[in-house]
Amino acid sequence: MKQPLEQILNQAKGILPGTNGLNGTDAASKYANSASGGNGTVQPASGFKVLVVGAGIGGLTAAIALRQQGHEVLIFEQSKFNNELGAAIHLAPNSNGVLRRLGIFAEDFGANPMQALTEYTPEGECTKHIDLDGPNKMWQHPWLLAHRVHLHDALKKAATRPEGQGKPAELHTSNRVIDVDPEAATITLENGETIQGDFVIGSDGVRSVTRKKVAGRDVNLFSSGKSAFRFMITRQSALDDPITAKFAQSPGELIIWFGTDRRIVMYPTTNNTQLNFVCIHPDSESGAGGADTWSQKTSLEEMTKVYEGFDPAMIALISKADKDSLKAWKLMDMETLPTWVRGKLALLGDAAHPFTPHQGQGGGQAIEDAISMAVVFSGDAKKEEINERLNLYEKIRKERAETIQEYSRIAGSDIKAVGQNNMQTYTVYNFGHDEYDNSMQQLRKWFWARNPSMYWRMPIAFGPMPGPRQSHTGVIRQAEQSTFTTASIKFKTSRTVLQNLFPHTNNSYRFKSPGTVAYASYSQTTLGKMEWLGGSGYKHIGLYIHGVEYVKKDGSIISGTYMPLLFESLTDPIVSGREELGMPKLYTSVDIHRRSKGYRINTGWEGAIWGNFVWEGLEESDMAAESGKISGEDDDGILVYRYIPKVGRAHKGEAEAEYPVFVPYAEDFPTPKPQRVYKASKASFKIDPLDVDALPTLHHIINRLAEIPCYEVVSAKVVEGVGVPDVGAAHRVE
Repeated sequence: MKQPLEQILNQAKGILPGTNGLNGTDAASKYANSASGGNGTVQPASGFKVLVVGAGIGGLTAAIALRQQGHEVLIFEQSKFNNELGAAIHLAPNSNGVLRRLGIFAEDFGANPMQALTEYTPEGECTKHIDLDGPNKMWQHPWLLAHRVHLHDALKKAATRPEGQGKPAELHTSNRVIDVDPEAATITLENGETIQGDFVIGSDGVRSVTRKKVAGRDVNLFSSGKSAFRFMITRQSALDDPITAKFAQSPGELIIWFGTDRRIVMYPTTNNTQLNFVCIHPDSESGAGGADTWSQKTSLEEMTKVYEGFDPAMIALISKADKDSLKAWKLMDMETLPTWVRGKLALLGDAAHPFTPHQGQGGGQAIEDAISMAVVFSGDAKKEEINERLNLYEKIRKERAETIQEYSRIAGSDIKAVGQNNMQTYTVYNFGHDEYDNSMQQLRKWFWARNPSMYWRMPIAFGPMPGPRQSHTGVIRQAEQSTFTTASIKFKTSRTVLQNLFPHTNNSYRFKSPGTVAYASYSQTTLGKMEWLGGSGYKHIGLYIHGVEYVKKDGSIISGTYMPLLFESLTDPIVSGREELGMPKLYTSVDIHRRSKGYRINTGWEGAIWGNFVWEGLEESDMAAESGKISGEDDDGILVYRYIPKVGRAHKGEAEAEYPVFVPYAEDFPTPKPQRVYKASKASFKIDPLDVDALPTLHHIINRLAEIPCYEVVSAKVVEGVGVPDVGAAHRVE
């Protein structure tokens, strides 16, 4: 389901963005750690048209995930699905977690937990036994052993059934793809038909057609030097034989017999009723097919001869294989591709990175590719971003998949290099990864990098901070319709006292007038209809010292109103103003009592009232007679001073940043538009410093404000209007 980027970047859920349960409430209830996303409604797909070449595990998983993201998915498979391979597959925690997010629970179709690992010498001596119940608790998702056909059936059903999120994927079997145009995103079928999509996923396995289009040449497979006999027997047949029963006693036990250049791997599946075998050996000893053939029929005698000299009990066990269907499969490898992407075509699964079986991660990495592709193509993706997003998918996946490929090669080597074959290191890297969460973070980084001018504030781990000057995605806020009510009292006072409020570390501030009289204002503004606050608002009140100049190092002068501090009633604008703009903001409560003829303000901290401001006899004034500026002053903008301390006791008294800031009225936007002005016949204010107990963090400030004398109230008014500047024009003076 499509959703705005703001929602994606702020969803911390255990399911794909914009979905509610993924394939129904049953999946949501079973996945206890998931948080429901979206609004619970199902909308028709309105995303891209995605052409998937190949309906293996990777292609079908991609179809499910992309369907749930709101895309239209068409899958083209050359086979009829009449001869699906009867073998088992590891669903390790990393890949099983992805499936569970998508609503696929392998326990429902007979997958059983991996519970123990046992290793034997060829002669039958047990060299290692690990009970995995304890170690498995460190992984969020269970390590399951599934039947490949059952998994494939479940994926096919989830991709194509009418129920579930998004439009069902269309599966076209007996449709061989013979050509792909990566730039045009078209595929050509064997019957000559051409299908147009928005992008193409090449998930057509180790003998991929799409790979050649990406590489621009033939990329030939080569032998890893090993072949494998693969078959399954019933667990009961092993239990019924006294010689072999010991190998089938424990449910969920994976057993490996290690020879110098050959090994046998056995583990149960289908509710522990079937035993799956992978018997790896030098390919010269079984006559397995070459690189141009998939497999070679072989005999039981040939297989037992390969393992001649191994434990007779083990020989008795593998001898239970069906002699009429036994085959030897050449284990192929391939050079590392320089890229998986060309134009609007991207490779996925074995088409990009075929695996040797020694880590049990071939299917798992295809599943991870699929979820990454779906995350990258979130519901808000645009057509002009397709190429860039496909490249992002490659960037996310390529290093990890190829690292595990290399781990698998090393694990399958005959001579174990010292320090290279650390299985615990491999397991932690393989299992300790959530590709959904990883891809989500990489997608966020991609969005952030596209707009490097966004404001960042602590805590930065969560991304750029939305605020009055930008949305979650960096879009500039529009505040033309935001409202303001500003009540100000301008008074005559002592220049010397005000001058003492200039920064003591900078002598470049001065008054325009040489006289001992100066002017200042207390100005309080109530803001409303603020987009960045969900349509609500807040209040602020500050001291503004008029007629101030800042003399720059080059002798030029900036004329402005100096603001030594600004109190605000809400945390969010305080933090954004201090960090983004260098504004000297602090918290205070601002309580307003307004009547037709009067306006009263009390300011305080935790119930201790330190300020009282009163406007009496308010009468609406002629707007035409008023100055265009709300303050009525001729200053060019606001002058403030930024100061940030260094971190740590060793640097007490030292500044991390210290410099003047100027906000020019002419450059700020939107321009405030006064709509009504009310003048007061009488106004007054009182500042009560209280004591340190009442104002433990503010007393030193309020006490200084109380020292400012009021010789005369010069003017007092209340101005109402629309358009609130974002103060984004603020900049460092020098």
